[in-house]
Amino acid sequence: MEKIKGNLGLIALVVVVLVAAIFRIIPHPPNFTPIAAMALFGGAYFTNKKLAFLIPMAAMLLSDLFIGFHSGMPAVYLSFALMVLIGMRISNNIKPKSVIIGSLSASVLFFVITNFGVWMTSATMYSQGLYGLTACYVAAIPFFHNTVLGDLVFTSVLFGGFYLVRQKFPILVK
Repeated sequence: MEKIKGNLGLIALVVVVLVAAIFRIIPHPPNFTPIAAMALFGGAYFTNKKLAFLIPMAAMLLSDLFIGFHSGMPAVYLSFALMVLIGMRISNNIKPKSVIIGSLSASVLFFVITNFGVWMTSATMYSQGLYGLTACYVAAIPFFHNTVLGDLVFTSVLFGGFYLVRQKFPILVK
């Protein structure tokens, strides 16, 4: 991976993540959001590992201030942190194939973790056994399509857009 150069490169990365977070606030179909894209992008491009977590998490938190909080937030933020790790994993091989695999992995991870969290915190909605857990995952399947589609679209836009910006402004890379 080409390293992002200096303060200008850092500012460009922060702007990309913050702009993506704005898309969480505007009306959108259920689960069609840039959450995975922000996390993967941060993990892949921020060379400072603390910033790779901090900047996307801060952007997510800022957008959540507008959207609101709910009981499933710990599961959402846990899956988000793990998506940053997936982004870090692909950081040395940012190619369309690795980005698509990272995006699909993030979609599955988000589905599994957040719906497990729903099941854990929804004793009145789902029984606390295997039947209830299965029912929870089955009920979430219709939303999974939008999760995958949103993740692929926003990941393509962030990674592809940043690639094009770097081609136009080579000062951003060493």
